[in-house]
Amino acid sequence: MKAILLASACLLAPAAILAPGQVWALDQSSAVSQAEERDRQAAQVEDVIVTATRRAERLQDVPVSITSLSQEELTQRGIVNYDGLATATPGVVLNRASANFNNFTARGVATNGYGANLQSTVAIYLDELPISSNGNSTILDPTLYDVERIEFLRGPQGTLFGSGSLAGALRILTHDPDASGFDASALVDLGVMAEGGLRQRYNAMVNVPLIEDQLALRVVGFSRNEEGWVDNIGTGIEDANTLVQYGGRAILKWDPTDRFSARLMYSREISNPHDASLTNPQLGEYVRLTDRPDRFQSDMTNYNATLEYQFDGARLTSSSTYSDYEGLFYVDLAGSYGQAFPFALDADAWDSTFVQELRLVSDPGGKFDWSVGGFYFRKRRDVDYNYRSNPEFLAARGLTGLPDEYYQRMGTHFISHEVAAFGQLTYRFTDDLWVTGGLRYGKTDAQGFTEAGGYNSNYLTLAYWGFNNTPITMTGPYAAAEGVKAEEDGPSYRLSLSWRPTKAITTYGAISTGFRPPIINAQAGSVSQIDPNDIVIPTGASSDNLINYEVGVKGRWFGGKVYADAALYWVDWNDIQVQANRVSDSIQFATNIGGATSKGLEVSVVTLPADGWTVALTGSLNEAKVDDLSVQEAAISGAVLGARLAGPKASGSLRVNYEWQPTAGVIGNASVAVSHVGSFPNAFPNTPGRPLVPLPTYDDTDSYTVVNANVAFAFTQFTVGAYVENLFDDRSINYIHPEAFIDGRYGRQRPRTFGVRVGYEF
Repeated sequence: MKAILLASACLLAPAAILAPGQVWALDQSSAVSQAEERDRQAAQVEDVIVTATRRAERLQDVPVSITSLSQEELTQRGIVNYDGLATATPGVVLNRASANFNNFTARGVATNGYGANLQSTVAIYLDELPISSNGNSTILDPTLYDVERIEFLRGPQGTLFGSGSLAGALRILTHDPDASGFDASALVDLGVMAEGGLRQRYNAMVNVPLIEDQLALRVVGFSRNEEGWVDNIGTGIEDANTLVQYGGRAILKWDPTDRFSARLMYSREISNPHDASLTNPQLGEYVRLTDRPDRFQSDMTNYNATLEYQFDGARLTSSSTYSDYEGLFYVDLAGSYGQAFPFALDADAWDSTFVQELRLVSDPGGKFDWSVGGFYFRKRRDVDYNYRSNPEFLAARGLTGLPDEYYQRMGTHFISHEVAAFGQLTYRFTDDLWVTGGLRYGKTDAQGFTEAGGYNSNYLTLAYWGFNNTPITMTGPYAAAEGVKAEEDGPSYRLSLSWRPTKAITTYGAISTGFRPPIINAQAGSVSQIDPNDIVIPTGASSDNLINYEVGVKGRWFGGKVYADAALYWVDWNDIQVQANRVSDSIQFATNIGGATSKGLEVSVVTLPADGWTVALTGSLNEAKVDDLSVQEAAISGAVLGARLAGPKASGSLRVNYEWQPTAGVIGNASVAVSHVGSFPNAFPNTPGRPLVPLPTYDDTDSYTVVNANVAFAFTQFTVGAYVENLFDDRSINYIHPEAFIDGRYGRQRPRTFGVRVGYEF
C-alpha cells in the first residue's frame, strides 16, 4: 500500500503493461530494501497475468486487446471510479452526462454518447454481474478501492461475455480475502476545486483470518462527499452538483481443502448526486437552469456465491449472483419548449437481477486447452413514469382537475432473459503456434407490460397552446396490457491464430462477433398529443450484430526495457440499434438502421529509458461512419450516409514518471501525465421524422488536452502525496446531450483540482 500514492494524479498510463511489484511498486519492508528491489526490477518490464479468457494467462499471449489495472495502479492514478479508466485505455471514451450516467465508447462503436433506451455497446461486469444492462436508467459508478484488478477488453466479447459486449467488456474484479494473515489499509484524499468546494474521499479495508490458511473475512468501506462546481440559477443553489456516495462490501472465503473453495460476497453502494452537472453555455461556463434539481440516484445491493472445485485436469466454477437496484431518473424536460411551461419526468426504477454461470476450465499444459459452460440471466425492471407540472403554474393559468402536480402516471415492468451455452478450445501446433476457437449459442427475449391503474390527461395540449382557466380532462385508468415478446437466438463466435516469432513477441489475427438483445419501447404505439401527425412510436428494435477483424502484436524489446502492443482492426456493424426522439413531445424510442464500418489502430508503449524513469504512451486512430442506410431508415433516425459515429478520430496519452530515494528510509516519486481526445459529433445530423431538416441539437465536442501532475513520498507504512488534476484548468466541452428536452446539454472538464492523499497500511 505504501507505493499506492506514488503517482497519485497520473490518470493516463497505458494500463495493460505494469503490474504490482514492478518499477514503482513497494512492499512493506524498509524503504532501502524497497529501493534495491526497484533497482533490480527496473531492468525490464515484467509480465502481467489476466483472466479475460476465464483462465490465468500472460497478457502477452491472449489474442485480445486488453488493458489491465491493478489496485496499486488505480490509486497511483487517482482513479476511484470510471473517471480515468477511459484515458488509461487506447481507443476508449467515457461519455459522462452526469454522475451515475456513464457510457463507454470503444473503437467508435456508438451513435451518440447517451444511448437512451439502448444497452451500452461496452458491457460492464462487477465480478460476474453485468451492471451495464440498465439501458436508459441511471448506471451506478462503483467505487474502485481494494479491487483485485480491472480488465478492459476491446472488440466484441460475445463468446465469453454474451450480449451487450458489442464493442468491448470492462471487468471489475473484487479482491479475495487472505487467510494467511491480518491486513488493513486506509486512504484519505482531500482536494479543492477551482470552481467549487471541498473534495473528500475516505476508504478503508480490514482483512481478518478466521481460521489460519482456510477461512478469512475482508471488509471494505468507503465514503465520498464532493462539493459541486455548477450553479443552478433555477433552484438558486450554487455548486449544485454535489456528490454523496458511500457503501462497502464484505467477502468471506473458505478453503477447507486444496481442491474446494467457497466465496460469499455482500456489497452495497448508494450514490446520491444532488443535481446534474450538465450546463447551458448561453448562461455561463458552469451554469444550468431547472425548476428543481435533476436527480440521477442509484442504490445497488449484490449477493454472490462462488463455488470452485479442482478435479484432476479441470476446474469447475459456479457463480450465482442476485442484485437489487433502485434508481431515480428525475429530469426537467421544459427545455423542449424553451421553458414556456413546466414539463418534467420523475421516474422511479427497481431492478431485480439473477445471474448464474457454470463453467469447467481445463488445466493448462499439453496440446489442448478448453473451457465449456452455461449462462442464465433474468431481470425484471419496474418503472413508474410520473410526468409533472407544478402547483404555481397550474394556479397561475387556472388549470384545474389534477389530483396533484402530476398530469400523467403510468406503471410498467419489463422482463428479459438470456440463456446461453459456450465453449472455447485452443490447439497448440507447437509452443509458439496455436489456434483458438470459441462459440456461444444464446437465446434472448424481452417483454414489456403496462400495469393497471394510473391516468393520463390533456395537460400538455392545454399548456402548449396557452389555454387559461380550463379544466384538465383526465383519462384512465390504464388497463393492464401485455406487450409483444421480442425473441432472438443465434451464435457468436471467435477464431484466432497466434504465433510467437520469438519468446518475447506474440502476434495474432482474430475474427470475432458480438450482439445486443432486442429492445422494447415503453410507449410503443403512442400518438403525440401535440402533433398527431408526428411519428407513432414503433414497437422496438431487433438485435444488432457486429463482426470484428483484427491483427495485433505484443512484446518486449531491448532486453525487456520496452513493452509495446498494437492492434489494427476493421469493424462491420449491421442492423444498428439507434435512439431517436419524437420531436413534438420528446418521447424516446429505439429502432434499427442499416450499418456502419469502423477501422482504426491502437498502440500502447512503455519504456524504461534509465534508472528510476518510466515513459508510457498510448495512441488511437479511428474512422467510423454510416455506410448502409435506406431512405426510410434515414427519415426515422436522422442519419445520413457518411455520418460519423460518436467517437474521436484521434486520442492518446503520454506519462512520464521518475522515482528516487531523497534520503534514507524515504522513496520519492514525481510524474506528469498528458491526455488528448479529439472532437466527435453528439448525434446524427438530421431530425428524426423530418428528413433533411438539420437536428437543432447537433454539435461536436471540443478537442481537448488535459495535464495532471503529482509528487509523493513513501515511508515505512505511510505515503503522503500532493497532486493537481487539470493543471491548466482546461474547460473544454467533453460531452453534448443529443436531446432537446433539457436546458443544459453540455458537459465540461472538471475544474482544476489541488489535493493531498495520505495512505496507510498496517
